[in-house]
Amino acid sequence: MTWISGHLGDIWRLTVQHAVLAAIPLVLGLIVSIPLGWAAARSRRLVPVALAGTGLLYTIPSLALFILMPLILGTKILDPVNVIVAMTIYTVALLVRTVVDGLGSVPSHVDAAARAMGLGAFRRLVTVQLPLAVPVIAAGLRVAAVSNVSIVSVASLIGVSQLGDLLVDGYNRDIPGELWAGIVGCLVLALLFDLLIQGLARLLTPWLRADSRSSARRLAPADAPRDVGVAA
Repeated sequence: MTWISGHLGDIWRLTVQHAVLAAIPLVLGLIVSIPLGWAAARSRRLVPVALAGTGLLYTIPSLALFILMPLILGTKILDPVNVIVAMTIYTVALLVRTVVDGLGSVPSHVDAAARAMGLGAFRRLVTVQLPLAVPVIAAGLRVAAVSNVSIVSVASLIGVSQLGDLLVDGYNRDIPGELWAGIVGCLVLALLFDLLIQGLARLLTPWLRADSRSSARRLAPADAPRDVGVAA
């Protein structure tokens, strides 16, 4: 605790840097995954190809990918862009399957009704399919967020500063307080990401809240009858 209280400024700075490196790829990965997942979901032949391809991307070791990024992008080894691009690749690898599953969860009769109303493929995606797929996509996004927070810490090994610095330095110098600060910081950050995604999902699906309230009212016990006095 003594080490933590004396380094609160450093912990906060590294936490902000960690959050940025984990959040930006999460947003970019979602933006890329939606059209890829939509294209795959529209063709049964593309589904196994897309899922197998993105699954292979996730098998690339994170440290190797971080080191390869400067060679591919032409950036410096300490440039945070390397981490952002690498983490975006990992996020896409996780979310394409989620988008495909989410779009597949949309009831066929709902999609058929939207088509009968004259909605084109893109309008059905934006106004019908994606809103109904939000719960499934949000579940996958929560997994990707926690994964990003964890993997970003590896970037400390190539010199990109974030909470992983506390883990590496605390281990090398045998400082338990610094080590625990890094561990707890990553856990808290992952929890905040998870709560934020859950909150956004609830805001985007107001009909689910209405359904839950209606179900609660239907399941509520009827008011007990009042005692009726008996005349003597």
